[in-house]
Amino acid sequence: MQLGDILDDVALDVATSSLEIDRVEIDSRVCGPGALFFAMPGTKQNGAAYAREAVAMGAECVVGSVSISLDAPVVVVPASQLPALLAHACATITGHPETRTTLVGVTGTNGKTSVTTILATLARALEWNASNIGTLTNERTTPAPPELYRTLASTVSSFDSSRPHSLVALEVSSHALDQHRVEGLRFCVAAFTNLSHDHLDYHGTMEQYFETKASLFTGEYAKRAVIWVDDPYGERLAAATALPVTRVSRSDAHDVVNSLRGSTFFWRDHLVNSPLVGDYNVDNALVAMAIMSALGADDAQIAASMADVTSVPGRFDVLYGRGITVIVDYAHTPEGLERLLRDVRTLQPDGRLITVFGAGGDRDRTKRPEMGRVATQQSDLTIVTSDNPRSETSDAIIDAVMSGCVSDAQVVRESDRRRAIALALESATEGDIVVLAGKGHEATQTTGDLVIPFDDRVVAKELMR
Repeated sequence: MQLGDILDDVALDVATSSLEIDRVEIDSRVCGPGALFFAMPGTKQNGAAYAREAVAMGAECVVGSVSISLDAPVVVVPASQLPALLAHACATITGHPETRTTLVGVTGTNGKTSVTTILATLARALEWNASNIGTLTNERTTPAPPELYRTLASTVSSFDSSRPHSLVALEVSSHALDQHRVEGLRFCVAAFTNLSHDHLDYHGTMEQYFETKASLFTGEYAKRAVIWVDDPYGERLAAATALPVTRVSRSDAHDVVNSLRGSTFFWRDHLVNSPLVGDYNVDNALVAMAIMSALGADDAQIAASMADVTSVPGRFDVLYGRGITVIVDYAHTPEGLERLLRDVRTLQPDGRLITVFGAGGDRDRTKRPEMGRVATQQSDLTIVTSDNPRSETSDAIIDAVMSGCVSDAQVVRESDRRRAIALALESATEGDIVVLAGKGHEATQTTGDLVIPFDDRVVAKELMR
């Protein structure tokens, strides 16, 4: 495709306009012949610093907000226009996949992955084309526009054209909203799960964190909203948005029965029999069902199809061995961990609760003591270990977590995560539950520049054998 057709609203000379472009990139390292490189401003450095490398790799042209002398054409536009122009270029080069399906955006601190996954599997059970994009499918929760539009294009092209309905459920992070990664997308439904302590290293305050999330619930991004109003921020959002709102609450579920095999409840006078485990998954299911209803699906069929929804990887995964129940979950915020441990207590109140968890490096440090407090208040034995230390030391992170542990709690520190899991299993007796929190579906562990295979589910199964 010629550059003039991609940047159709930008004045270009004839030679530049005639350049053949086959992809858009913001990472200079993956550029090559046919690439259009956008030098985007970053939180630490402007992409213009990598423009020369992009051209050396073969990029045909550079788009940025500053003039640079390069061996390739440079298109200069105001910095405020760059995000929208990047989205437009990505959409154009991939054939505007966002217009060929129904888009649903889900945001919130906890539950984004669960709701989008439940929604996609529920839609497929209703014989829709459906897929989800987020933590389980891409490196970032919400990919940057070049990757996002390529993923959308690949997803939409794989759909069965004989089916009349399709949807793509996208996890929308606060970082993505702040960095304009979903610029140019229009969601048929925007959904909100909850808001709690996380990412304050980036946003600074809970108020700013909320305002960033709330920006999704405007006419610029969405046509209607589905909002969990049992959360105080959700109630506030539902009252403030000008979008039509479906309010979702735990009171929408009646006669709830939970077990380690699943849950049953009544929703809008229809029986729901779900294989999803955990009380918090009832909440996630209610949001997903409300979204499907808002999209026009029949309520009775939605309720019946919940029986075919599969569990979400790394979210309340239940393993059994030697009379011990092991639960692997991604809970990595104070509220998420507290909700998980309370659910576990309810499901199996007689045995001891042993919790293994850590906190990720290079992430919000202020939540670490809170997680220590929550874990030790809810658990009979807490083993604090490493998560993904990244550039920090495991011991420094563990120190911060343990500074919040309650004084009379039984706490052990073990920086080696495999040994920590082994210690938990050795300490457990028949009827106990061991919770491995923080990593969930993740199959690797990052320490410095070293990335090694590590999956809590695999390690637990190996040790239980």
